[in-house]
Amino acid sequence: MPHSFGYRARTRHMFKRGFKEHGPVKLSTFLINYHVGDIVDIKANAAQQKGMPHKYYHGRTGIVYNVTPSSVGVIVHKVVGNRYIEKRVNLRVEHVRHSKCRQEFLDRVQANHDAHAIAKAKGERINLRRVPALPREARTVSSTDNAPQTMVPVPYETTI
Repeated sequence: MPHSFGYRARTRHMFKRGFKEHGPVKLSTFLINYHVGDIVDIKANAAQQKGMPHKYYHGRTGIVYNVTPSSVGVIVHKVVGNRYIEKRVNLRVEHVRHSKCRQEFLDRVQANHDAHAIAKAKGERINLRRVPALPREARTVSSTDNAPQTMVPVPYETTI
């Protein structure tokens, strides 16, 4: 039963640095460009306490709405009661990273466009929709060269 209800209460494991990731923040973190409309993941970096998000936003995904030299403003939708509230959080760039949640969709759009262009050049139609995984085909097990075997457990033996 916790007795402290501070801003960083119960974040002992949440905010810890990863294995072999301790020490100062890498300089490449500051060279990443963020633009308004980018989708970013919020992950607090304990090496930099300034501009750190509240523990609720750790692991959330949001959209950049404001960019300053050292920080970004992110819109995150928070469930409060029976509705979503748009929360605007200002974070330093050490605590955000570009999200890969949309990358699969963008790759699929590009692949569909290329396939459509090739099919149009050949003058044929092509189905670009995703097809769900179909059930496996039925199989028949033959026992002509595969005699059934009786499986029994090996008795326990002590070797003292």
